[in-house]
Amino acid sequence: MIDYPTWRKSSRSSNQTTCVELSVSVELTSIRDTKNRNGGTLAFADMPYQVFLNAIKAGRFDR
Repeated sequence: MIDYPTWRKSSRSSNQTTCVELSVSVELTSIRDTKNRNGGTLAFADMPYQVFLNAIKAGRFDR
């Protein structure tokens, strides 16, 4: 049996395609862009995802 990911989008985001979706499983946390759901996915093991999330929260990717 193949387990397909359950993708979730923030309830605070609008109905437009200007956000990201998140899928969490035992092994991976995956992120994709709603503008192009088939265009690629970032997949992280648990610890690298926490490092990535903390960097976002700290503003390290702000322009």
